[in-house]
Amino acid sequence: MTDPGTPPVIGVIGGSGVYEIDGLTNTEWRQIVSPFGMPSDALLFGELDGQQIVFLPRHGRGHQVPPSRLNFRANIDAMKRAGVTEILSISAVGSLKEEYAPGHFVLVDQFIDRTFARQKTFFEEGCVAHVSLADPVCSRLGDHISGALSDTGIEYTRGGTYMVMEGPQFSTRAESNLYRSWGCDVIGMTNMPEAKLAREAEMCYATVAMVTDYDCWHEDHDDVTVEAVIKTLHDNADKARVMIKSVVPRLSGRTDTCEAGCHTALDFAIITPPDARDPDAVAKLDAVAHRVQGQ
Repeated sequence: MTDPGTPPVIGVIGGSGVYEIDGLTNTEWRQIVSPFGMPSDALLFGELDGQQIVFLPRHGRGHQVPPSRLNFRANIDAMKRAGVTEILSISAVGSLKEEYAPGHFVLVDQFIDRTFARQKTFFEEGCVAHVSLADPVCSRLGDHISGALSDTGIEYTRGGTYMVMEGPQFSTRAESNLYRSWGCDVIGMTNMPEAKLAREAEMCYATVAMVTDYDCWHEDHDDVTVEAVIKTLHDNADKARVMIKSVVPRLSGRTDTCEAGCHTALDFAIITPPDARDPDAVAKLDAVAHRVQGQ
């Protein structure tokens, strides 16, 4: 629940290569129980310059969970139960544009969801809701992240479309060229349905897409070694940690609900009237939809 005056709690979901945050104090790993199953890992609670932070390694410590097996609903529900109000999602991606070379960051503002084997909503049979996803990331968070990247000198682009594929295999060359023809900027496997679920849970959400390589469309792609990709992955993770340190103070000053509407996304979204809702379905939404369950 995010009422005016509720202090922000910043959640960070770390993707490939980002398994920790430098500088956290008063740290404690806690396992959060979710009615939607087990999250990828325990959550790391801590403070960064006095700001509460909750960190979740998306694939688990040691990168044990592949994209299609991620329990996205449990991950987001656990973040909500931990008190998180805004989420920074850090993701490794492939580039679909020549100008976005390995090491470049893209502040994504749109997605195309081509996944097909994942649970994509908290609102199942017995309690139906429809949230707006026209603008799937929080513009306010984007402004602060953009400022932090500019201050740290990290090369980035504001705005772009993230093609989310099922995986775990990478694209065929035909698929890669198709996605380029659609105007997509980067490609990855993890930010859907993560962004959709964060919106349903009324949390601000923003993606920082870190380019590790060109997808297979690039004529020089085959010349890039696995070792080079891994090096870029680690370099990107180092830059991501610098970015997080810079952006956290910018997010600490919020004193009202998000002006972009993220914290009130469920207003008028639940279609099933209260007297027709399944009690078991409603019980599972005690964290995600607590603010509006009486409506």
